[in-house]
Amino acid sequence: MAKPGCLTKSQHSKARVVPSGLANDRFFPRPDRLYPVPDRSMRITPLALLLLSLLAAAPARADLRITRDHGGYVEEYKAKYQRVRDRKERVIIDGICNSACTLVFGIVPMNKVCVTPRASLGFHQAYYDKAFTFGIKVTSSEGTSDLMSYYPQPVKDWIRRNGGLTTEMKKIKNGADLWRIVDPCPEDF
Repeated sequence: MAKPGCLTKSQHSKARVVPSGLANDRFFPRPDRLYPVPDRSMRITPLALLLLSLLAAAPARADLRITRDHGGYVEEYKAKYQRVRDRKERVIIDGICNSACTLVFGIVPMNKVCVTPRASLGFHQAYYDKAFTFGIKVTSSEGTSDLMSYYPQPVKDWIRRNGGLTTEMKKIKNGADLWRIVDPCPEDF
């Protein structure tokens, strides 16, 4: 006689006992799947591992394209261009670059900066934020000296030839004067 709680041969269920695992889904489909799942274990081949490591190790290369930048706070531009320089990014001036935007020439290496035919540069004296001067433009000789100290010699020469920095914006458009300062971008930009 069988022990209580134990099934005898005659009392066993007619259900099949199938080992678990994906390999058996091909032959014994599970009711929660509509189709058999082929046996594909996830393997990382050495080649795939090499490609993944190269992608992860390579720095992302990005270009900073300036199209309509009228300037702003000098300290913010210094920090911005230092990050660009440190990441070895290129700067493409493809439109307006005025005021503090022009600090790019003194911070990012010149071989990483180029201009398109749409480029335009604007220079003027530094002035205090009008929010603190009751809306009046008050120039800052210290700020202007700081700006000038960043500019490379070709920029300083152009400013000097054009009467120095004043409260009025002095602009350079595409052409020989601009190309004395910075190279035109290659055709593929």
